[in-house]
Amino acid sequence: MRLTTKGRYAVTAMLDLALHDEKGPISLAAISQRQEISLSYLEQLFARLRRAGLVKSVRGPGGGYLLAIAATHISVSRVIDAVNETVDATRCKGLSDCQQGATCLTHHLWCELSDQIRGFLDDMTLAQLIQRQEVQHIAARQQQRAADVLASSP
Repeated sequence: MRLTTKGRYAVTAMLDLALHDEKGPISLAAISQRQEISLSYLEQLFARLRRAGLVKSVRGPGGGYLLAIAATHISVSRVIDAVNETVDATRCKGLSDCQQGATCLTHHLWCELSDQIRGFLDDMTLAQLIQRQEVQHIAARQQQRAADVLASSP
């Protein structure tokens, strides 16, 4: 099973957006700085997230992105799906043609693992992640780092 950078960054960016949701629209530049994700990569991801109805954009001064629906209704799997990512653990992408068109010995094991992973990610929402103490600690550290950078700027 391999979740690529696209899926990881999409979840990270959406969690960042959810963490700062009460502040109004959040710029991709701010997410880029806090999460150390390329701005151009975020623009590509957010175009997909917007098409999936997970975020909405606000134009103009003070613009940025907002969650389109409550964080309690956005599962991690929904974010991953929005950017066309997969968490399939099989080598054959679930098609049962692992060995020259035939099912391999471990195909069903990997299918079950994929189902378990999918179920876990379906059950985990952005709101649940926000409540985790380790997420709160990391978010506070990122905010402090951003404040330090602003304070040291001329």
